[in-house]
Amino acid sequence: MTDADKLAAIRAALPALASGIHLNTGSVGPMPAEVVAAMTELETYERDIGRAHVDYHLGSLERMAEARAGVAAVIGSDLEEVALTHATTDGMNIATWGLDWRPSDRAVTTTQEHAGALGPLYALRDRIGVDLGFADVGDGSDDERTLAAFDRAIVPGTRLVSVSHVLWSTGAVLPVARIAALARERDVVVVVDGAQAAGAIPVSVRELGADAYAVPAQKWLLGPEGMGALWVARGSLDRIRPSLTGHFSLASYDSRGKGEWHPDARRFETAGYHRPSVVGMARAIGWLSMYVGLEYVHRRGRAMARRAADALAAVPGVELLTPREQMATLVSFRIGGWAPQAALDELGARVFAIARTIPLLDALRISVGFFTSEEELDRFIGGVRLLAEHTPESLPARRILPILGEG
Repeated sequence: MTDADKLAAIRAALPALASGIHLNTGSVGPMPAEVVAAMTELETYERDIGRAHVDYHLGSLERMAEARAGVAAVIGSDLEEVALTHATTDGMNIATWGLDWRPSDRAVTTTQEHAGALGPLYALRDRIGVDLGFADVGDGSDDERTLAAFDRAIVPGTRLVSVSHVLWSTGAVLPVARIAALARERDVVVVVDGAQAAGAIPVSVRELGADAYAVPAQKWLLGPEGMGALWVARGSLDRIRPSLTGHFSLASYDSRGKGEWHPDARRFETAGYHRPSVVGMARAIGWLSMYVGLEYVHRRGRAMARRAADALAAVPGVELLTPREQMATLVSFRIGGWAPQAALDELGARVFAIARTIPLLDALRISVGFFTSEEELDRFIGGVRLLAEHTPESLPARRILPILGEG
């Protein structure tokens, strides 16, 4: 297929794209029609036949294995190193609380982390007394500054480094492999938030050298909400263990019932997975990997994001916050004279753009996917240009469509 034909086929398989310019996959992406169909089929089966037969349970275990395998293919790991979770935040909590913490210990993160990673760290500080250090990485554009900040922050007593692969705020790709190497030299565990990387850019957890890597299903993998995965390196299973105060269930035990943990990452899984969502997660990743192709996903996604960043940087009055030489698929920016929410409201009404604000930076953020068309980006940039040429007070009124009828 030509690129144009392939893009048309992809967009036809993502019906939600017809509802507006979808630029918020960094929060939640559009689901392929076949994913929704598979989930609906299973929900119908559960309604009409039920969920109690043992064969249905055994089939569900196979679907869980398929979901793990899909994640393993995306991040370059073995199936046995992947556990299903309910979100990236769930995975970050599991890995963070999995260490045997003492009040004298220290954890280090960055000044740009998402709440999903910060939450368990603040809880460690407040409940146990763990010291929390921050590496000031700025906007993430300078690797040497980032590494120097971690070098200063990882002092004796540090047990954990918690860091994003791609910053949710500026969209910068951090030098995780170099950070992990620095941490390993000091015998420090590294847990990575991969929410804005897995499915958006190539990921090889082995090359990164981390101990654990958490991903969501609903963002760049285009799956359902309420699902995610946690990768834990085989060599780190003795250091990161299921927390008895949190993730602890029969699902974590070996099937022999001897009270032993599973020998692989399944020890981190809990009971209570929504079976249609497990199927949807596996189907979505399979659709990306086999129907679209990860090479196409990664190549076109980053190219379109760079196109958007270049175009925004060229608009007078727009301040681009994403470092163009270190970007993935997120683009953050400000429009002079406009509060982010007011600008987002106007762009939604004028060009039907679906994006979000980043309060941490007082900015707007768009997520540009492999499925985003050039025409959509041109319309969006045109809307930004219009706003940048005006203030909220001088902006021309939106055209309205009069509807004639009785009265």
